[in-house]
Amino acid sequence: MVPLPTESAAALARESASPSRTRKRTFGVYIGRFEPPHMAHLLVMQEALESVQKLIVVIGSAEAARNTKNPFTASEREAVLTAMLEGVGIKKSRLLFVHVRDYFYNEGLWLGAVQRGVQAHTHGSSDVALIGHVKDESSYYLRSFPAWEFIPTHVVSPLSATDVRKAYFEDRLDDVRGMVPPAVHAFLDAFRALPEYTELREEYQYLQAYRAAWKDAPFAPVFVTTDAVITRSGHVLLVRRAGLPGRGRLAMPGGFLEPGETLLHCAVREAHEETGLSEGVNLAGALRAQAVFDYPDRSQRGRTITHAYHFDLGIGQLPVLRAASDAAEAFWLPLSEALAHPELFFEDHHAIIEHFLMRG
Repeated sequence: MVPLPTESAAALARESASPSRTRKRTFGVYIGRFEPPHMAHLLVMQEALESVQKLIVVIGSAEAARNTKNPFTASEREAVLTAMLEGVGIKKSRLLFVHVRDYFYNEGLWLGAVQRGVQAHTHGSSDVALIGHVKDESSYYLRSFPAWEFIPTHVVSPLSATDVRKAYFEDRLDDVRGMVPPAVHAFLDAFRALPEYTELREEYQYLQAYRAAWKDAPFAPVFVTTDAVITRSGHVLLVRRAGLPGRGRLAMPGGFLEPGETLLHCAVREAHEETGLSEGVNLAGALRAQAVFDYPDRSQRGRTITHAYHFDLGIGQLPVLRAASDAAEAFWLPLSEALAHPELFFEDHHAIIEHFLMRG
């Protein structure tokens, strides 16, 4: 999401103050990732339901692969949010849910997805209020829906889902107990028995060690990588990652820039190394487009800016591949399947492929 021009929290709060605050609106909208829900989320929702008849909870980062920042699916979060609210006497009939995926490089698509999801529940009603707390620049989205009246929450808490995840993946479940409602704690406790938790905890430890290796650098490092979107005959060339982070996830062939090489050379080299694509395939001659992808949080390893290249090999037989380097396998996937399944991809790789393949 791209921040909008900064405006003071006080100004936004003043705009929302009106005598109509006591009138119960038909719908309220509360947007969050809820990874996982915690006590402050519960308090905001309870307060909101005093002002609205039905609460539409927009769950962000849907359709994403599990990672230590987004460990739970949107369906899992919906179920635990429902249980959390039922645990304090809120009827399920007063809750409505919308799942919205991330659009790292197209804010308009994200806004449109939220609007469509909400409208599917409101059926044209304009009696809609947006619930939220203006905390910092990350709260900019509260300015993005001018058709909905803004109702600021009175709940102010230092609690963060980041802190919950840190305690959870460090196996400090007693600390987690004080941060989340009982229904959420029960879910987290049960999830610990699943192989998904084991994999996520291993990834968490890997990332902690990765960042620690750079902790004494005089400045926070900025990594430079390249990625290759290679297409032919309605297919895209992908690899399955063999190691952490993102083990088992789909990705484009790519890697870190080496000293003494150009960005284009890096992309071509990595494509051949990771897929076994024949050196006789002239990738540089098939270059159709390039773009820089620099969403600040695109990688949990640290600030990583990637330069992606689209190579179109035209039509004909798909070249034979052979996984090598750090890829578990390399294969051609039909474009329809690749575009339809963002939850299978590592980091923002699906968004990068989408950028090149869905351009007008």
